[in-house]
Amino acid sequence: MEADVVHAELTVAAVVVRDERYLVVEEYARGARVINQPAGHVEPGETIVDAVIRETREETAWGFTPTGLVGMYYWPHEDGRTTLRFAFCGTVGDHAPEQPLDEGIVAAHWLSASDLAARENLRSPLVLRAIEDFGSQPPLPLERVRHIRADA
Repeated sequence: MEADVVHAELTVAAVVVRDERYLVVEEYARGARVINQPAGHVEPGETIVDAVIRETREETAWGFTPTGLVGMYYWPHEDGRTTLRFAFCGTVGDHAPEQPLDEGIVAAHWLSASDLAARENLRSPLVLRAIEDFGSQPPLPLERVRHIRADA
C-alpha cells in the first residue's frame, strides 16, 4: 500500500539569536520574496547536523556551530507535500561577507522576534514556531541526534 505512505521532504533550519535578534534570510521561493531561517534540504550522504552547518554557511556566509535541537516539525502542506524539519540552535562565529550567497538568497538579516511576528512574508509557519519553541523550552542535547550509517 505504497500510496498510503507519507514521503516527507527532509529539511534542516538554524535558529541563531544574538543581541535579541535572529539570523534570517531574505529569499525568493515559489516566485515570492520571503523571510526564512537559514534552512534547506539534506544532501545524500550528509548528516542532518552537517546539513544545517552547510546550509547556514551557504545562505548567510556565517559559520554555524550547532549546540542543540530546538524541535522536529512535521508539516503537511495544502498542496499535498509534506516537510519534516529539524531545527537546531547554535552560535555563529566566523563571517565571510565577500562570499556569494546561495542562489535565490537576497540577503541575510538580524531581526527581532517581534519584527518577525509582524511580517506577512514568512516562508512558512515553521519560522515563528521554531523561534517560539527556542524561547520557551530547553533544546535537546546534540548527543540525542543520531546518524546511523547504512553499513552499521
